[in-house]
Amino acid sequence: MTRIAVIGAGITGVTTASALMDRGHDVTLFDRNRYAAMQTSFANGGQLSASNAETWNRWATVFKGMKWMMTRGAPLLVNPKPSWHKYSWMAEFIAAIPHYRDNTIATTRMAIAARGLLKEKAERFGFDFNCEDRGILHIYTEKAEFDHATRVNTLLAEAGLQRRAVAPEEIRQIEPALSGQFYGGYYTESDFTGDIHRYTMGLAQAIAAQGATLCFGADVQSIHASTQDVRITWARNSESRTERFDAVVVFAGVDSRRIGAGLGDRVNVYPVKGYSITVRLDDEDSQRAAPWISLLDDEAKIVTSRLGKDRFRIAGTAEFNGYNLDIRDDRIRPLVKWCERFFPGVSTEHAIPWAGLRPMMPNMMPKVEQGRCPRVFYNTGHGHLGWTLSAVTAELLAEHVGRSWPCAA
Repeated sequence: MTRIAVIGAGITGVTTASALMDRGHDVTLFDRNRYAAMQTSFANGGQLSASNAETWNRWATVFKGMKWMMTRGAPLLVNPKPSWHKYSWMAEFIAAIPHYRDNTIATTRMAIAARGLLKEKAERFGFDFNCEDRGILHIYTEKAEFDHATRVNTLLAEAGLQRRAVAPEEIRQIEPALSGQFYGGYYTESDFTGDIHRYTMGLAQAIAAQGATLCFGADVQSIHASTQDVRITWARNSESRTERFDAVVVFAGVDSRRIGAGLGDRVNVYPVKGYSITVRLDDEDSQRAAPWISLLDDEAKIVTSRLGKDRFRIAGTAEFNGYNLDIRDDRIRPLVKWCERFFPGVSTEHAIPWAGLRPMMPNMMPKVEQGRCPRVFYNTGHGHLGWTLSAVTAELLAEHVGRSWPCAA
């Protein structure tokens, strides 16, 4: 049996570990945290959204970033402090603009395939993840944003996604709790939402029951890969040990760049910070006033999901500020104000803030490939679509590993 080491127990690492086990591999999953999904996979927006698969590589994104650079509460914020990694990444981002159309179509196709795979795993292993299969509604208050969405819709349709335009009166029919004036919207019935943390924890427990070795609270100190094997030295508390594997797969989020460099590979992910608040719906009035339909406000770059009866997740913004996890009040406040604007009946007294670093490649496409050493593989760089794409890239990576290192019974 082929022994595979998986580095990182976020959503991508755990789904890939499961896909590898489905093909008969012996999997050991490493993470520095005591539990799965404790970093970027902890409190994201919750959307499994093929309808949000448009890549960001447009000149409009560049110009908005420049315009908002000095606006602390802007949806997109770039710290102007010089950084070679940041500015070289942005240069590659601009270089990928000509591939915007093809990459958007490819990402949408992956997202469509991933949705069924995620549901299949939850049904097979019988865990709950607060799934709400009610679709996703994109809302627009301005004609310009709606017109751009109409152009994007042609790309989504080419990829096979059905998303239909809705008038203001139908927006209120789809989500009666929503207040405000709208120019129009787009509704994708096939999209859905769920709690990424609960899903990842549930799947991690399932693969452990199947025989996976979960090395949590483990600090991976070194990875040495050669044509003969992979040797990983890791420590827990004051003890360290070295283990031999046939191959290693890196899913370490924003740490993938550092790990890849140590293995002789360039993994140019940048940590794009996103924020969320989880609004506790402690009273019946707030529960009635909060939406069940998932929303996406393209202008404000805010997404929402209802996580059961008593939680309402609001997430968004993109911040280019290095490896910084500080939770800034001026970034959280717009999320709270957005909730109070569109859902005035929801109490925001208990809104729990969170920040995570999305590992994003300059071309917005996940890196699912083999490293320079034939025993090293990567599945990282999913950016704002990690939850959405994780199941399909897990299958792609597991198939790649299987072609290179067939499982020996």
